[in-house]
Amino acid sequence: MAEAERQTRQAIKVRQVTDYQASWTEEERGGSGSFTIQLILDDGAEEYVLQPTVKDTKLIRELLDNSGPVFFDLERKVLIPNDLPVGG
Repeated sequence: MAEAERQTRQAIKVRQVTDYQASWTEEERGGSGSFTIQLILDDGAEEYVLQPTVKDTKLIRELLDNSGPVFFDLERKVLIPNDLPVGG
């Protein structure tokens, strides 16, 4: 990769979430597990894995499924939804 391209990629701090994969992992047989959400950013240009609580996993999935475009700030680790639905 050329130096200019590498610097451009490093300069991008906010990317669009273009897909995601939610997973649950068993930590021990019969015990509790943990959730992860893999964010696919800009059609695979980058990926980031969240490790939310069960409650937050549900909220994040609703946000990703029901809002307009969602962005992720790689530097601050913030999900930025756009066009959130109004009402409940």
